[in-house]
Amino acid sequence: MSRLALSLAAAAMITSASPAFAKGCIKGAVVGGVAGHYVGRGHAVAGAAVGCWVGHHRAAKAEKARRAAAHAH
Repeated sequence: MSRLALSLAAAAMITSASPAFAKGCIKGAVVGGVAGHYVGRGHAVAGAAVGCWVGHHRAAKAEKARRAAAHAH
């Protein structure tokens, strides 16, 4: 039961997040969830959470680089 509750809470957090936070998060969560599933029992949710964070971080970094390049020209 707790796994279901945690999954629902994670889904609610992702869908209610602002568009800026959600950028990269969903793709990262999917990749992390699949990777966590293959690591072992119970790791899919943790993998999704870490994947969301990594995906968001990479998207924010790319957006910052894009803004710097656009501003330099």
